[in-house]
Amino acid sequence: MAKDSQSLLLITVVKNLQKLGFVFKIYAVQSGNSHSLWEQIAGQISILGQEQYSLIDWSIFDGIIADSLEAKEAISSLMQEPFHSIPLVWIIQEDSLANRLPVYVERGSENLLSYWKSVFSRANVIVFPDYTLPMLYSVLDAGNFFVIPGSPADVWAVEAYSKSHEKYQLRKENGFLKDEIVVVVVGSSFFYNELSWDYAVAMHDVGPLLIKYARRNSVEGSFKFVFLCGNSTDGYNDALQEVASRLGLLEGSVRHYGFNGDVNGVLLMADIVLYGSSQVEQGFPSLIVRAMTFGIPVITPDFPIIKEYVAEGAQVIFFQKDNPEGLSRAFSLFISNGKLSKFARTIASAGRLRAKNMLALDCVTRYARILENVLNFPSVALLPGPISQLQQVSWEWNLFRKEIDLGTGDILNMDEWGTSTSSRNSSVVDLLEEEFTKNITQNENWSADQDTISELDWDVLPDIESSEEYERLEMEQLEERMDGTFGSWDDIYRNARKSERFKFEANERDEGELERTGQPVCIYEIYSGSGAWPFLHHGSLYRGLALSSAARRLRSDDVDAVSRLHLLNYTHYRDILCEIGGMFSIANKVDNIHKRPWIGFQSWRAAGRKVSLSISAEKVLEETVQETEGDVMYFWAHLDMDGGFTRNNNDVLTFWSMCDILNGGHCRTAFEDAFRQMYGLPSHVEALPPMPEDGGCWSALHGWVMQTPSFLEFIMFSRMFVDSLDALNANSSKVNSCLLSSSELEKKHCYCRVLELLVNVWAYHSGRKMVYLDPLSGSLQEQHPIERRRGFMWMKYFNFTLLKSMDEDLAEAADDGDYPREKWLWPWTGEVHWKGIYEREREERYRQKMDKKRKMKEKMFDRLTKGYRQKTLGG
Repeated sequence: MAKDSQSLLLITVVKNLQKLGFVFKIYAVQSGNSHSLWEQIAGQISILGQEQYSLIDWSIFDGIIADSLEAKEAISSLMQEPFHSIPLVWIIQEDSLANRLPVYVERGSENLLSYWKSVFSRANVIVFPDYTLPMLYSVLDAGNFFVIPGSPADVWAVEAYSKSHEKYQLRKENGFLKDEIVVVVVGSSFFYNELSWDYAVAMHDVGPLLIKYARRNSVEGSFKFVFLCGNSTDGYNDALQEVASRLGLLEGSVRHYGFNGDVNGVLLMADIVLYGSSQVEQGFPSLIVRAMTFGIPVITPDFPIIKEYVAEGAQVIFFQKDNPEGLSRAFSLFISNGKLSKFARTIASAGRLRAKNMLALDCVTRYARILENVLNFPSVALLPGPISQLQQVSWEWNLFRKEIDLGTGDILNMDEWGTSTSSRNSSVVDLLEEEFTKNITQNENWSADQDTISELDWDVLPDIESSEEYERLEMEQLEERMDGTFGSWDDIYRNARKSERFKFEANERDEGELERTGQPVCIYEIYSGSGAWPFLHHGSLYRGLALSSAARRLRSDDVDAVSRLHLLNYTHYRDILCEIGGMFSIANKVDNIHKRPWIGFQSWRAAGRKVSLSISAEKVLEETVQETEGDVMYFWAHLDMDGGFTRNNNDVLTFWSMCDILNGGHCRTAFEDAFRQMYGLPSHVEALPPMPEDGGCWSALHGWVMQTPSFLEFIMFSRMFVDSLDALNANSSKVNSCLLSSSELEKKHCYCRVLELLVNVWAYHSGRKMVYLDPLSGSLQEQHPIERRRGFMWMKYFNFTLLKSMDEDLAEAADDGDYPREKWLWPWTGEVHWKGIYEREREERYRQKMDKKRKMKEKMFDRLTKGYRQKTLGG
């Protein structure tokens, strides 16, 4: 939100990605000067407090870009399910954490290092603007580091510096005369504390120039050579002066400046900049960008990375590396009669124009390519255009011209390695250090308090021992005076079993269960990870339903779906069934968990998408179900029939067309094939249930309530439909395929989107009344009235008697072991019951009853024959 080079980079990238078809939602950790700019680009900006990160449903996004270390709190929420798999690109331009990492290593702060490693490993890609920062952050490298060079930071810094500094004033302050030609020699950004080998090689190339232009007998004019490297306190200057003395150069003709000084000032004073590095650079050298932006003519080796961006003889002059003669020829082109030549000034002018936007196209296209490789778009998404559409890209300078003219914003400096560093402070690094230090101190204090025995403790110890001994003796005397009549073993066993029946089940009956006593309805909120906890409701109307045992909320009476349905132990089936797997678990022996006349469900996503029930709507629902007679389904989260989807003017979005959109265009085909297999229909019979185009709403996000018997009937239908769908998928020729989508992202949750809409088909064709409950106002409105369905409903296929007979046929086959295929899903989705099982269970109960009677008779007979007599009570 600050108007600086980092914002300039991100705004330029976002605006160009929008041209490709990407859509952005912007969140900020605080407001700032660029707030209005972002609103123009991406609409309303959401400013987040620290407690608000967990209240965002990140699952609605195809990917997330974080542009600062300050986004760490948001990334922490992305480390939890169900958000852990959302692609994350993290841009890090600050070095504040990098500067602290050596301190953490030295102190042995393993907890702090481990925490940052886990946060860094969450990102799919961590993007750095240069090749130095990855080395500084190497301790945290999880194999996801990536460099996109080309940030406008250097150009910004030069532009802002030029507004507040004057070239000849700087030369005067540093002892350079107006008519002297100042040649600044720069090299690679990677230096060591001593005079580097890079500069030794550079001196070999530059030596002939020094001898020709800086010796006493030079007649070409007055030249001063400035070497820019390292810092000003590491002996560079002494080494250079020794070299100058051996070459017989004029005193003061060679100087040294370090990166810990005013680097921009040194470059601005220059008449010529000579890039003397012997190392082949991975990215375009930052110092050359700055020199060109200052309008200084540049001479550089013909490295491929430099030749890629600038033209020989037009914006810079090249010379062959390790060729002193070639360097001398190139240098001579810039000198005419002891002054800068006209050609040098032309090169400088062209170079300045080129440097301003030279790296913008590559920078933006690389960001686009990262998103192209990292994001897995769902089938419902309109895919972005090809990157080749980006032909002319320039930084959005016009949006930041005022800040540059005033010299405000972040002015980047150089560290001793020649790396651009941001002046932004990273508060999150300091806060995290304080938090970890505080925790360590508290633990040490607590441990010290526990281990240290004070003098008072020694004084009290005898009294404690005496009191314990007295209590022990008293208990022994009481036990001796009591008669120990415990009864027979049968009585003890019977009493123990009776007490077990009255015990509360773990996490099944607690305060929440007591609150719900007498309620006519309970809504189960289905969730799959701790990241969804903030979206869940509290109160007597709701109860959590965790699809994973590890995801259950602590100190709650949430239902563990896995413990109720073993199928959900398998990650594959838990993922492809999603919320309806939780419904199967509730329906499995439902009397053990749900004893109310009405039952409802709601995905955790309903709260994240602002379609959960308000307090007033909850009250309306509770009052309405108590007065309702007949089969009614109330729903409040409806399918968005607009959805922002672009279609032809003549096309109308219908239930099935929306289902196709959400399932990669395969919904109708897959549904029809599954329905045909479920009922064994011949190929010439239509098998896709018709759905009306009456403009009414359809249920979504599993947000509905119905009578419990109706729910069990719906589950009976759903289990058979899911089994048929899975059979079709299993018969596919492709391994790990998904009939409902070709997207890699959606294969994991293959059946979820069609099963989310399945309740609409069942409710419509089984003749249930469908009523939409506005989640805000609580108003009720019937959808698709039953009288208008005459002639459209397929009642014969949704008749309870037919479904029950089909269910019993499947149960009989499962009971007999007559499996139609190797991986038969149906028996694993719930209870398996048919008439034969009932009869076998009744026979088993009868046999147990007869065995019990027989044992009782044998026992009585033994007592009579063996003369057993009960002892007289009381002695």
